[in-house]
Amino acid sequence: MLLFMSNINNYKFRKEEKIVGENRINSLFIEGKSFVAFPLRVVYLKTELSLSSPISVLVSVPKKRIKSAVKRNRIKRQVREAYRLNKYYLDTVTESIDHHLDIAFVFVREELMEYSIIEKGMRKGLTEIANRLSCNKKE
Repeated sequence: MLLFMSNINNYKFRKEEKIVGENRINSLFIEGKSFVAFPLRVVYLKTELSLSSPISVLVSVPKKRIKSAVKRNRIKRQVREAYRLNKYYLDTVTESIDHHLDIAFVFVREELMEYSIIEKGMRKGLTEIANRLSCNKKE
């Protein structure tokens, strides 16, 4: 039971893990590297910032694609939940890098999707980030 209780903190999505600030968001989208892990476009950037959390996340669902605010909020909740449950894919990378990592997840579909598909895309995106950062570390 103690082992389970110690791992509960790893599955929380704290306020410190959210990207805030217009300058930080602009630099992420301008300088960051991106790829698509359907149904998400993933943009990531290593920064020199020293923050309490090694990773910060932004979730975006464009109004241009999903008109209804209720549907946009539902998708954002699903993407945040998928990240919260699968962020352990980046644990080994965050321990080895001495920088901060900013990640943006942008929903690219034009309709609602099942949670399982969103979670599959999240896993694919997080493992791709881990692979790219571990390859850069070796070089």
